[in-house]
Amino acid sequence: MTKMNDPLVKDGWFMEKNEMWPGQAAGLQVEEVLFHEKSEYQDVMVFRSTHHGNVLVLDNVIQATERDEFSYQEMITHLAMNSHPNPKQVLVIGGGDGGVLREVVKHPEVEGVTLVEIDEMVLRVAKEHMGEMAIGFDHPKVSVVIQDGVEFLRDKSNIYDVVIVDCSDPDGPAEGLFSYAFYEMLKRAMTDKGIFITQAEVMWLDMETIRKAVVFNRTIYPQVRYSYACVPSYPTGQIGFIVCSKDPTLDPSKPLRCWSEDEENKLCRYYSAAIHKASFILPQFAKRVLES
Repeated sequence: MTKMNDPLVKDGWFMEKNEMWPGQAAGLQVEEVLFHEKSEYQDVMVFRSTHHGNVLVLDNVIQATERDEFSYQEMITHLAMNSHPNPKQVLVIGGGDGGVLREVVKHPEVEGVTLVEIDEMVLRVAKEHMGEMAIGFDHPKVSVVIQDGVEFLRDKSNIYDVVIVDCSDPDGPAEGLFSYAFYEMLKRAMTDKGIFITQAEVMWLDMETIRKAVVFNRTIYPQVRYSYACVPSYPTGQIGFIVCSKDPTLDPSKPLRCWSEDEENKLCRYYSAAIHKASFILPQFAKRVLES
């Protein structure tokens, strides 16, 4: 399928419009549509853009571009991993593009990482068209389970040191990952010093949703923090994260483990210990809402 006959491409542009961010839209110029099919769960599209490399789109929402995906993948991974004293077992729910896996296995302490993804098509398409992200699938410490995350967690207890929920927005196939029962199962699956992280919207669009999510997580975890990162291809150019600790003495805003400057330069393009700490410092309007 070429850009001339794809229904999501108009006059050579892909325009991202969504009711979750009303009154605004963002566009990327398309060179060629590389893949576009409907899976059992969602609409899956990849196109080559003029300035952002290949772009993965799920249900008409940009998930990753080759130009800036590293900032999201590094932050959702290393904020959690470096908040744990010794993360040996890691669970990734969602993340079918492989980017989080690529980042998790940069930590030599990790003995095993399990990725649970409901939609096999996302894995297949990422391996074919988003190669730099999908290299994590090839690591010997990685195992992949094609299953609904809720079902996977039902019989899990005291296993995972870090849980990363890298899912799309709270509708479609990810809807079950936003329920109280799911969060209770997550907590049970974590070890005593377990760290949990998930993407959590942006402060410029819906502070009330973020506030409710923080309040909700505080009913489950003793330590809950909100952080954010810059991702230019996302709405408003930012994405937020909620990071939670099962151990009341572990504050996720202060990294327990830090790489050397040389290691940071070698391993990361966005994340550093300084960025880790700075990402939890919020502008006054957001700070007031979350502290109210």
